Amino acid sequence: MLLTVSLPHIDWDGMYRGLRKSGERFGIQFGNVQLLSNARMSLAAGEFARDCGGFEAYHEAIFKSYFTQTRDIGAWEAVREAAEAAGLDTAELKKALDDGRYLQRLSAVTDEAHQSGINSAPTFLIDDQYAIVGAQPLETFRDALVRISSKNG
Repeated sequence: MLLTVSLPHIDWDGMYRGLRKSGERFGIQFGNVQLLSNARMSLAAGEFARDCGGFEAYHEAIFKSYFTQTRDIGAWEAVREAAEAAGLDTAELKKALDDGRYLQRLSAVTDEAHQSGINSAPTFLIDDQYAIVGAQPLETFRDALVRISSKNG
């Protein structure tokens, strides 16, 4: 399912400049993402990949599919290609997605996140009590860790 979102209060050009600058040193290229995918299928596929020992490779492939290639990761074709790139059995993945095998696990994780006050991704939880929400610059993480360290003495 493709959902186009208009968020006029966001400086998209500035955000992409920052992302590209941050990603450049790690070899990550960011495209101009113009859509907000229903990522439930790609998240369920991630759980399949986790069970098969291919989570890291799948995560990297689906990340690249969305953020570099700007594909709809809510579509089977994009998920299938990412799974294939990660060396996963796409026929078994399709069966798992069709039978809803991972929906309960996804719901449990979502419920746990909401109970912890997390309602957006990415959210980075540090020491189970400090949250950094969204794609933030490295300085934000450094500042947070310094504050945490000074509190913990």
